[in-house]
Amino acid sequence: MGYLHKGHLSLVERAREECAGVVVSIFVNPTQFGPGEDLASYPRDIPRDLELLQEACVDLVWVPDPSELYPPAFQTWVTVEAVTKRLEGAFRPSHFRGVATVVTKLFNAVQPDKAYFGQKDAQQAVVIRQMVRDLNFPIEVIVCPIIREPDGLAMSSRNVYLDASERQAALVLYRALRAARDAFEAGTREAEDIREIAARVLECEPLANVQYVSCADPETLDELEGSVEKGLLSLAVRIGKTRLIDNIMLGD
Repeated sequence: MGYLHKGHLSLVERAREECAGVVVSIFVNPTQFGPGEDLASYPRDIPRDLELLQEACVDLVWVPDPSELYPPAFQTWVTVEAVTKRLEGAFRPSHFRGVATVVTKLFNAVQPDKAYFGQKDAQQAVVIRQMVRDLNFPIEVIVCPIIREPDGLAMSSRNVYLDASERQAALVLYRALRAARDAFEAGTREAEDIREIAARVLECEPLANVQYVSCADPETLDELEGSVEKGLLSLAVRIGKTRLIDNIMLGD
């Protein structure tokens, strides 16, 4: 959606290594924002983005107008079912319908062989992979690692919303994930214990308003119970008015 950072550019770099040509779309998609969310204030800087993409040797940048993707009387949607119902979908009910629809439109316009997404939006990656399989898109979906600031905060365009004290408080997300991962690697395997370890770290930060802590199957996103061999540990936390998400893989 633009306001590019090193996380976005890492996708471009990976694509340049693997493909003959690279196309980037920049589009703040209105249909994936719910009521009261930050569509109007979402950070935008197209000239800066275009300069960064030119330096990264991108071949084509598509910056469509909303009317190009959602013409008058638009009424057709792409809906992915089970994997959109939990986690982000539970808090943002219409979000993934907007994501799946706009990504379908972008895929149809560009006809890519490969599409690159970031692990930071882990559920989004699961949803898009499911959609590609179900609709027989001839596209390989490649999910690239999270890029973090030196202190561990996952890079996000929304980090710009944080003031100095909130920026410091936001580090609790990665601390919670690391604490749970460290416990897992030290032998803690019960899913509920893993979730509880992360939750206890988050409770120590007064500015953190926790929405969920999840330890789920990486493909179905079903919450795991009992012993965990491999799982997606993810969380969503409000720091002040800013909603942040982060995740880490266990047993990967």
